[in-house]
Amino acid sequence: MLDALHDWLTAWADGPAGPAALGVLSASEAVFFPLPPDPLLIALALAHPERALLYGALTTVTSVAGGLVGHWIGLRFGRPVLQRYQRPSTERVERLFREYGLWAVVIAGFTPLPFKLFTVSSGVFGMARVPFLLASAAGRAARFMLISLLIFIWGDRFRAFLDDRFELVMSATGILVVALLAVWIVRTKRRATPDRRAEASGDRPERGDDVRGGG
Repeated sequence: MLDALHDWLTAWADGPAGPAALGVLSASEAVFFPLPPDPLLIALALAHPERALLYGALTTVTSVAGGLVGHWIGLRFGRPVLQRYQRPSTERVERLFREYGLWAVVIAGFTPLPFKLFTVSSGVFGMARVPFLLASAAGRAARFMLISLLIFIWGDRFRAFLDDRFELVMSATGILVVALLAVWIVRTKRRATPDRRAEASGDRPERGDDVRGGG
């Protein structure tokens, strides 16, 4: 069924309504639709390489707009809305939010992870709208604009490379992003620990002095 749906979607690239279909698909995928917009984006960009960057921008903007709808749904309806998704998936998303916070949205926006689950969860877990907007824009732009730029530069050679490799490429890149992010977080925490210790040790005498002075 999904293969037939995939073929039906990519067929829109042959008609004048292709860009409109891409925008609708991109927005709905960020809320509820099961298929990502990448196949239609790639088909349209390959059909008109000179417009590839425009199609990438369209996909990014509409996906972020759809993500804002998902964020509002999460804020409005809370955890009950997550019960519609598979429990292992929601538990994994919650772990990612606890561990990476804002960066979980960036990672989901770039990798093949189900973006709709992260947009709704960001509202459920109380992420502020502006940080969510910036994170989703960064992740979605990094993904869709990269695809569009490669097609703009290489055209059909990029399609030949992507055949049967798209999820592998996105997953490998996502793993690299997560690894770099984890290293950055660990290094940031190590730098912050001595500062906290120094601040704590410096605060104790001051508090003691205040107490003695107040006596």
